[in-house]
Amino acid sequence: MELIKNLQWRYAVKKYTGESVSENKIDQIIEAVNLSASSCGIQPYRLMVITNPEIRQKLAEGSFNTQIHASSHLLVFAAFNNITSQYIADYVTMMEKQRNLENGTLNVLKDTLTPYFSARTPEQNAIWSSKQAYIGLGTALIAAAELKVDATPMEGFNPEAFNAILGLSEKNLHAAVILSLGYRDAANDSLASMPKVRLPITEFSTIIK
Repeated sequence: MELIKNLQWRYAVKKYTGESVSENKIDQIIEAVNLSASSCGIQPYRLMVITNPEIRQKLAEGSFNTQIHASSHLLVFAAFNNITSQYIADYVTMMEKQRNLENGTLNVLKDTLTPYFSARTPEQNAIWSSKQAYIGLGTALIAAAELKVDATPMEGFNPEAFNAILGLSEKNLHAAVILSLGYRDAANDSLASMPKVRLPITEFSTIIK
């Protein structure tokens, strides 16, 4: 299985070269994230792709993760602060159009989701949305490995600074997790030549029959 080989190849890169990732590969990674699973299928997060070096430098201030500004691209997974009734209605309408269904066909779905999310606090919805963003992160990591693009997932950043610099709060979003993309500097990254360390499958997984 080629996927397993690609996942064995990938690791969380510490040092990047200055080489840029082609827009074609970036577009494929973005599309993969867009196709990622999400609970209820409503994609409660957005993906910010940061290429501007000055913005990435500002985002990196105060963080020990130099990959934020040293990589080719920075992906910011920005989760919803709240799940509004209007968003659900608009998304269900889009689903009907894309599936060539008559208007109102999916009202049952809308009428199920609307009271569910309305009964939750914005804080609960924000936490839920962040969890969905992490599913997208996993997809991005796999897609990058398939394309032989190196990546580093990171939580070591200042979310308040990200929210302010990128204007996320005004868009009902907050920075949940980030991912740098680029190419490993094997000569200066000590982890590049080290074997991947994982638990034995028999210890990691349990089959219950």
